[in-house]
Amino acid sequence: MATTTNDSLTFKNGYSEVNGLKMYFEIYGQGKPLVLIHGGGSTIQSNFEKVIPLFAKNRKVIAVELQAHGRTNDRNADLTFEQDADDVATLLKNLKIDKADFFGFSNGGTTTLQIAIRHPELVDKIILGSALAKRNGVPEWFWGFMSQAKLENMPEQLKEGYKKVAADTNGLQVMHDRDAKRMVNFKDIPDEQIKSIKAPTLIIIGDKDVITPEHAIELHRQIKNSDLAIIPGGHGQYIGEITTITPDTKESEFVVPMIEKFLNKSKE
Repeated sequence: MATTTNDSLTFKNGYSEVNGLKMYFEIYGQGKPLVLIHGGGSTIQSNFEKVIPLFAKNRKVIAVELQAHGRTNDRNADLTFEQDADDVATLLKNLKIDKADFFGFSNGGTTTLQIAIRHPELVDKIILGSALAKRNGVPEWFWGFMSQAKLENMPEQLKEGYKKVAADTNGLQVMHDRDAKRMVNFKDIPDEQIKSIKAPTLIIIGDKDVITPEHAIELHRQIKNSDLAIIPGGHGQYIGEITTITPDTKESEFVVPMIEKFLNKSKE
């Protein structure tokens, strides 16, 4: 593990052997572990760069890059949310972390659901940012769009984010194709699995998100110990996700204080 300083923020970073991957991770700050899990087509920085310094004031932040994303290599296998969940669990075991809180955004939120379902012993609390659990959780056009997905239609900021960090920029096509295929083949997470989640859960979406308010409310009803927040704005705007940033984006618009309040609340 190396120690790096970047914009006055010091962090450790490295790679871990995880189920046939060399999985990249970064660790910031001290305190109770909070694991950040990025969305499709993204890197640690393209999703979380704006909020990591805020979380790291009070927490040990562990940010990961999943198969074929950012600095983590690809394995010769399709992406699944279940495998991503198992990869994160293995990484934490390698880092000797027995229990953590998890914040997953977008596809990372779906991975976080799978971590809570498959590895409940690792989980203290979870935050689901714009997470999808059912095909009807997004508008119908989304599925047509995914089945026609082309690399040239991927947001430029995400392509740039990938090229900035990946060892081999040819992996961009692989990442895109694996993410698109996973979404086209997406299957509903069964109700009984969602209802089995015991971890205190905070569900967050934007009111102009690709995830529908109805879906967030359904998740809220199914996860017994959950809170729900619908925040003005688009997909990931509430954390300053790279495609949502404008010149007048302010730190005060991010939901970090709300998340910290949720994490610090004693379990009921």
